[in-house]
Amino acid sequence: MSTELRNFLALSYEELEDLNLQAKGDRLNRVAIEEIREKRLKYLTDEKRIKAVTVLFSDLEGRLHLLDYDKKFLIGAYENLTFDGSSIRGFTAQKESDLRLGIDWSAFYWVPADVFGTGKVLVFGNVIDKDGTAYAGDLRGVLKGYSEKLFKEKEYTLNAATEIEGFLFAGRDAEQTYHQTGKFEFISTGGYYHSLPLDPLRQFIDTAAEVQRAMGFQNEKDHPEVAPSQFEINYGYAEVVAAADQIQIYKLICRQIATKMGLTACFLPKPIVGVNGTGMHTNVSITKDGKNLFWDPEGLEKMSAFSWEFVDRILTHGNDLCLLMNASVNAYRRLDPHFEAPNQLKASATDRGSMIRIPIGNSRSARVEVRSVAPDANPYMVLYGIFKTGIEGDIAQIDNLRNAPRYLPDNIYDAIENFRKSEWTTKLLGEDVKGRYADLKQSAADRCPRALGTVVKAPEVQYHHEVYTQYLWNMF
Repeated sequence: MSTELRNFLALSYEELEDLNLQAKGDRLNRVAIEEIREKRLKYLTDEKRIKAVTVLFSDLEGRLHLLDYDKKFLIGAYENLTFDGSSIRGFTAQKESDLRLGIDWSAFYWVPADVFGTGKVLVFGNVIDKDGTAYAGDLRGVLKGYSEKLFKEKEYTLNAATEIEGFLFAGRDAEQTYHQTGKFEFISTGGYYHSLPLDPLRQFIDTAAEVQRAMGFQNEKDHPEVAPSQFEINYGYAEVVAAADQIQIYKLICRQIATKMGLTACFLPKPIVGVNGTGMHTNVSITKDGKNLFWDPEGLEKMSAFSWEFVDRILTHGNDLCLLMNASVNAYRRLDPHFEAPNQLKASATDRGSMIRIPIGNSRSARVEVRSVAPDANPYMVLYGIFKTGIEGDIAQIDNLRNAPRYLPDNIYDAIENFRKSEWTTKLLGEDVKGRYADLKQSAADRCPRALGTVVKAPEVQYHHEVYTQYLWNMF
């Protein structure tokens, strides 16, 4: 169709970066939400070239959903945006299906028109229950509420940054067609740092990095990873909810760019046996009045007693949390000690097989790195689980807790059992949400081979929560 009569918004990458960094600054500085809302509504009203606002939210498993609202409709109805919760896996039952979306005006993004289309902006939403409270199954809202509570009560700011690895495979929809092909095809075999400047993997990384920069990610470095066709694009720290939002946008950007190139960006933890899997190393810290509470120049590994207690609580509850961090059948292939798998329930400054690593840091960068997180996990659930456990969890009376010979489960069935039996996961999520999440994981496990073996089986890809189709699930 002709575009001659259309005048939709399409900003330069420089303009996008300026706008997104300003919005990010408002969020970081905790500008009153009423002030931000009025600013955004005025902008939407005045900017005639915007046709639609895309509202993003995530389901219980972390799958990202996008709803486009006509701009004029949204401006008049943003306080009463309803949707059918029974159509979202893990949300409400059919008999109590109505839910609402509340707009988080602080989480507003301007997007490159060549990637997302012209005339659109993005904003994250929180799911609201019928009684007007935050919906318990929306872990973004749960994380946001917990973060705000800690800031109000203790003046804590929760910070996070993730190192998200992925694979780039030949062909579009390579995961959906895996049951037909039985394999994934590399588009590059160079490995760590070895990639020609204009080969497909490098072009993909460069393009994704440009889009992230334009969306205010504040990039740090990017490179091919250890395995063939594997990539990692790093960016800076953010307040915890913004950090989780960026994980969702990161994967959306990668998938969209790969699709435009006729390729597939894949975040399965272990799509190919015999090469390194993909992780989402999760770096966390807590600040108060601008001071990093994890730093102590006189402490063990220059970390404070507060940070070591944080570590001890996560190690104590490591098996309880494993299903949150490794949420798919395929994730347990990655917990293989032959490929630097972080499957040991210990903390170390050097051993990359440890669940927790203590990186070299200073007063600004001191942090705890939780390495045993898969990239297909729900980022809001993971970060909520890490911070609430690290701050409020128990500390086991185990000799040499930080280096005891203990391991994470090597299969999802044991992880589900640990999760169901744990009193801590009930405190963390509540009985109802915990049960629904465990049932979703059980149903995925029951559709997949109990023994993983050495070949990636079609069912573990087909019924993976990020690539499933309703048609496939309804066959059972």
